[in-house]
Amino acid sequence: MNLASWVERQGRRLRDRPALAVGQDVHATWAELAARVAGAARGLREDLGLEPGDRVALVMDNRPEYLEAQFAAWHAGLVAVPVNARLHRDEVAWILEHSGARAVVTDEAHADDVSTLRDRIDTVEEVVLVPGPAWDRLTAAEPAAMTDRGSDDPAWLFYTSGTTGRPKGATLTHGNLLMASLSYFADIGPVSADDSVLHAAPLSHGSGLYGLPHVARGAVSVFPSHGPLTGAELLGLTRRWPGMSFFAAPIMVRRLAGDDALVGADLSGLKTIIYGGAPMYLADLEAALATFGPRLAQIYGQGETPMTITGLSLQDHADTDHPRWRERMQSVGFPRTDVEVRVADDDGHPLPPGEPGEVLVRGAVVMAGYWNQPEETAEALRDGWLHTGDVGSLDEDGFLTLHDRSKDLIISGGMNIYPREVEEVLLRHPHVEAAAVVGRPDPEWGESVVAFVVTDGTEPPVEELDRICLDSIARFKRPKDYRFVDALPTNNYGKVLKRELRERLQQR
Repeated sequence: MNLASWVERQGRRLRDRPALAVGQDVHATWAELAARVAGAARGLREDLGLEPGDRVALVMDNRPEYLEAQFAAWHAGLVAVPVNARLHRDEVAWILEHSGARAVVTDEAHADDVSTLRDRIDTVEEVVLVPGPAWDRLTAAEPAAMTDRGSDDPAWLFYTSGTTGRPKGATLTHGNLLMASLSYFADIGPVSADDSVLHAAPLSHGSGLYGLPHVARGAVSVFPSHGPLTGAELLGLTRRWPGMSFFAAPIMVRRLAGDDALVGADLSGLKTIIYGGAPMYLADLEAALATFGPRLAQIYGQGETPMTITGLSLQDHADTDHPRWRERMQSVGFPRTDVEVRVADDDGHPLPPGEPGEVLVRGAVVMAGYWNQPEETAEALRDGWLHTGDVGSLDEDGFLTLHDRSKDLIISGGMNIYPREVEEVLLRHPHVEAAAVVGRPDPEWGESVVAFVVTDGTEPPVEELDRICLDSIARFKRPKDYRFVDALPTNNYGKVLKRELRERLQQR
């Protein structure tokens, strides 16, 4: 099926109900959105000369036109290439060139960069500015009939965050995205036309993926009216648009949980905060639960399996009387309904509970492969399983705990050290706000442990950090060196770039 059929259906069923909103104001009803999507689809095909299967890149900040362009591309049988708007121009150039995008839809904030890139990249033929006269002409065209798409046809090229090199384009089909949306209903919760979804995180990533099931059920998509979401704005939006859910990186959850405007506030209009994409440390999670109550759901996934591998449900978070609640909250949850999950050794054989190995996944949600990268595809998809590159272990109940990316594993004196375990311990110190642990080449031990630490302004003595480690983990896991820094380098999704930290050590 073509995912754009969701918009077409809601345009008939919920004609006068709000489909898009900016802040407190309705931007478009479902009938208006359906007409604009079908009109833009004709414009993309006839005015721009695009053919089914051609790629259309979306390079813009979150705005209503983003969803118009995405669903118009699908309506026309095209492949959407959502590009993180915070990337450097050269990174955007690489994605445009690699995907072979023939057209780019962009906004004023990115128009200069995109226009410059058009002259450098042979495949890019058209650049359309939104909002603007060109986009208005496209959306005002006579509505086009929807192009038939099968479940195996590409819909979205999801470019990975590229923490270890050039991003790869995970090819997500209409069938993949349909399965991911159905999995939302099965594991996170039902959605109705009376609900809303807030796009406070990039639409090119988790917010876009978790917006899909809301479009499927006719919920209104809401865009913040200002810059970064504040507690005061969130409170106002939940009153205007109740039944609100949104996706957020852990750093955003942590910031909102400490916002004075939300302390003791009436949050009855807030339905669910789905968090993921980076580790959520236990102390931060407990603070978030104190502010938001049992409205948190965690997901663990990758672009290759659109955010559906395991999860901690609303019920898991609320079950504080469970004897292993704290342990479970430090896991990434139970396998989602639509996948099989295995922890395996180097030969792909399943490992017993408690033994760490690579996390493997299979199911109808797993990508078709990497765009124009057959060798990388063959490496990632072996024997019917997606090899995630993540190291984890399953407990007796089937909950998965991630230790680290396999490339971040530290081997010192023949012993495996998982950085996250050390980071969790360091964060127990009252003056430590963030920590990242990496390995440094060591002539005697192979690698030694180095911790980069961000404090609240009071730098604790190294002896205190050593003591808190020695009280909680094996001596060989204790950092041999501490580097106090103002901030940790992160990518645009909030993931710590450990590659950069290792490069700093090499430079020194």
